[in-house]
Amino acid sequence: MRRHAGLGLCSACWQRHPARPFIRAEALAERLASPPDWLESFTAHVASRYCPSRACMLITELGRLLADEHSNLPAAVLDRARRPGRSMGPLARVLEDFFTDHQLALATDHPEQLAAGRRRRRVDRVPAPLRPAVAGFCEKMLHARERARRAGTRARSDHTVETALTIVGDLAQFLTEQRGKHGWELVDIGDIEAFLAGMPASRKRRLVVLRQFFRFARARRLILVDPARDLSASEPSAFRGSTLTLAEQRSLFRRWTTDLSADSAAGDGVHPHEALVGMLALLHGASSQEMRLMLIDDVDEHARAVRLGRRPHPVPLDPASWSVLQRCLAHRAQQRTDNPHVIVTKGTKAGRRAASTAYLSHVLDPCGAAPRMIRSTRLVDLVNVMDPKLVAAAFGMDPQSPLIYLADHVDAGRLPNP
Repeated sequence: MRRHAGLGLCSACWQRHPARPFIRAEALAERLASPPDWLESFTAHVASRYCPSRACMLITELGRLLADEHSNLPAAVLDRARRPGRSMGPLARVLEDFFTDHQLALATDHPEQLAAGRRRRRVDRVPAPLRPAVAGFCEKMLHARERARRAGTRARSDHTVETALTIVGDLAQFLTEQRGKHGWELVDIGDIEAFLAGMPASRKRRLVVLRQFFRFARARRLILVDPARDLSASEPSAFRGSTLTLAEQRSLFRRWTTDLSADSAAGDGVHPHEALVGMLALLHGASSQEMRLMLIDDVDEHARAVRLGRRPHPVPLDPASWSVLQRCLAHRAQQRTDNPHVIVTKGTKAGRRAASTAYLSHVLDPCGAAPRMIRSTRLVDLVNVMDPKLVAAAFGMDPQSPLIYLADHVDAGRLPNP
């Protein structure tokens, strides 16, 4: 085995040596005519977040950018490090985190570019004769969102715009493939009724979007009569989701509170993220969004409470929930990350982003219960035994939101004995 000339190490030990990134950065600084002032800080940044081999690879890629004929200002380097496509690349991600933390450059518009690509793909799947109207509808929603942002009102999110484009695109494909119509002016109320009948559970949501689209089409003189004007979404506004029985709740509680010392990495126990998400949803009605964005600063060690989302007051935790939270924090400490969030995954431990929505959606798959079902079970129980206005105030919800969880029957077990 050939040994390293400087340190006398074998190849395997040299590959794992923690000083490799700093030696690589010193060699890079000697080659550059004017090395940037932030190179040393960036080396320490990547060395604390990645293994030596990965850190050296990033420094090598950065050296190619610093050695070219372009400017080495942080904003210019970050722009050249970005890769085309859905992923901006590992170097661009770590440079963005480093520059924004040290206030050397602004964050990139990569999320906006990804959203623009998703909108473009949804418009392109529309049949060609019907595509211009859908593209115009997309531009109209984007202009309305910009006006809402300038006015300080609630603007449409990217998910809302993409959902609307998906629904209109599905209608366009339905008209072309099953109705043989290639123009919006040929659509009548029967076509829309047949389209809505395909998914009765989504009738209300799809009809809202179709009304918006046909109002836009009539204002642009693409159609003469609005075919969706006289349609109604005749469905009850009460809660119709699934809930857990008392036996199922007890089973999940035992699953998440027993054998906390098991090695989840080896597959011998419940993962800390699953236990935390499940317990906060089961006992405190926490949503996936609240847990996804929960920060370390939101945990009050002295009061044993956490701040969740837009709730006006910290949520006191019971001993079982506090133990699960401490186990999750211990799991986070083992990852040696500077990410400020409580739930940190392999993909986010090197940065500062929150865990993805898809990760929170599937973190409870091993127990067979969805986070929304568990949270709905807690809300149904609270609303039916307490004043819904108090529940809305405690959860930071709109006063009308908890009313859908009111049951239309009386539980005989809660009635007093005659």
